[in-house]
Amino acid sequence: MEKGGYSNMEGAGGDVPADSVQYFTASLGMSQALGILSVILTIVWTCYYRGGFAWHDDVSREFNYHPLFMILGLVFFYAEAILVYRVFRNVTKLYVKILHASLHFLAIIFVIVALKAVFDSHNLAKPNPQPNLYSLHSWMGLCVVLLFGLQYVSGFVSYLFPKINVTLRQWYMPIHIFFGLTIFVGAVATALMGLTEKLLFLRASPNFLEAEGTFINILGLLLVVFAVLVVYLVTNPKYKRQPLPEEEMIQLSQE
Repeated sequence: MEKGGYSNMEGAGGDVPADSVQYFTASLGMSQALGILSVILTIVWTCYYRGGFAWHDDVSREFNYHPLFMILGLVFFYAEAILVYRVFRNVTKLYVKILHASLHFLAIIFVIVALKAVFDSHNLAKPNPQPNLYSLHSWMGLCVVLLFGLQYVSGFVSYLFPKINVTLRQWYMPIHIFFGLTIFVGAVATALMGLTEKLLFLRASPNFLEAEGTFINILGLLLVVFAVLVVYLVTNPKYKRQPLPEEEMIQLSQE
């Protein structure tokens, strides 16, 4: 990324101190490492402790898609989508928008499968189906998913196609950014609630292993630190992507 990425912050964003570039690089690297590690730990947890994955033939293992795909979609890929504007500072903004929207779309696919898995694990449970949407975790999750859907549609229509006029786009941008971060923080909070809820259920089982409880708690802490780093990178004004010269000319011609 030496030419097109975040390393050339001075060229894209004005006079950025060298130590800011180093802090940015270190924080970004840590966030990526923690995000990937969180996904890996979720895979290990669902495979080693929870028995792996299945579909309708074993709904208890079908449920395992839910935590994995929610963390992949609404936490990891969602974070990657909002970080692209910090990383690809010298790439044409249209391409960054497309990458932003594509990563969010990938997150949506994971979310749909995750929702299907959790509803199946309740509705197809034997001998009796289990109730849906009875916990605060499920209510929070539903709110986050609905907000994410609205955010995606409004952002796509406003900034990609068919695009609203410049004045409305400028007015809507702070709202879009605010709800984007709110959804991300809400998704992480909901994931933590889900891990806690699952841990409480597991502790009631005679086969519960304390090591699994420790594993889940470590995963939760990693998600918290990951979220803190992502929010720091996105909200720090020093790291804000500045318009490229050609983008400023296009914007002036549209006003």
